[in-house]
Amino acid sequence: MRESGLADLLPSMPDTVWVGVSAGSMVMTPRIGTYFVEWPSAPDDRTLGVVDFSIFPHLDAFPENTMADAERWAADLGVPSYAIDEQTAVKVVDGTVEVISEGRWREFGA
Repeated sequence: MRESGLADLLPSMPDTVWVGVSAGSMVMTPRIGTYFVEWPSAPDDRTLGVVDFSIFPHLDAFPENTMADAERWAADLGVPSYAIDEQTAVKVVDGTVEVISEGRWREFGA
């Protein structure tokens, strides 16, 4: 997204609705945490920072995505974060964050 120039265009599109799933949501946050960095060429875990919180997706969907894993992940981020399951979404409008869920989720402070 940075190499293509899309990241630089994002601030000029304030009325755009962005929808992401899994990594598509995580890329909009400031950091994904080293827990999710799986490619050797990544210099660090920084992402686009469109929102000011990070996301731990697929809570309880995989054996390595437990709440205990999410707690360890959040402890190293230094930004607010959310662990969310498959029945949870995070909505941001004009900087106001709302969690919409019929499932399991947790907010972690910075």
